[in-house]
Amino acid sequence: MKTRILLADDHQIMREGLRALLEQQPGVEVVAEASDGRTAVKLAQDLLPDVAILDIGMPNLNGIEATRRITGEIGGVKVIGLSMHSDKRFVSEMLKAGASGFLLKDCALEELARAIKAVLENKTYLSPGIAGVVIDDYVQHLATNDIAAAPKLTGREREVLQLLAEGKSTKQIALGLKVSVKTIETHRQNIMRKLGVYSVAELTKYALREGLTSL
Repeated sequence: MKTRILLADDHQIMREGLRALLEQQPGVEVVAEASDGRTAVKLAQDLLPDVAILDIGMPNLNGIEATRRITGEIGGVKVIGLSMHSDKRFVSEMLKAGASGFLLKDCALEELARAIKAVLENKTYLSPGIAGVVIDDYVQHLATNDIAAAPKLTGREREVLQLLAEGKSTKQIALGLKVSVKTIETHRQNIMRKLGVYSVAELTKYALREGLTSL
């Protein structure tokens, strides 16, 4: 029985490269591709792949939020995060969202194959460079007992924040999320209040800093 893979990356050339690499592996089948996080979640719901390989910096819904939805709402789908950056915030947020693995985009095919095998065995796989970042972050957390977490935004608020940072208007966001303009305005007010910022420019800076969007 083949391992069914879903690929999600907003760069077509990256998806094509990953597909070509994966299809060289015996027993692996790429069942679908997505160019944004929202489509990836829908495909995961419809197709129930064994593994979803998600880029972090995707438009409309980033890889972290897509991972949170896939692992929270769909049983049995393992997620491997992909990124060009080993920033500890991206890594930790992806793991907290439920990802079983995290790889840098310059990894070799052999490492990708090992990661898929590991997550299917209910193990966690991290690229060697990333593993060091995670351990350092954990040690620092223990040493400082830093519990001053970032303001708690809801999943919907993070989603709206990403779309605002990507330049979408309130009306466009409401249409895309199938809610009223008033609902989006309320979300925006709540986001600004929680973060203590009161301009779209400051919201965009926050979204970039927290990895919600890569623009």
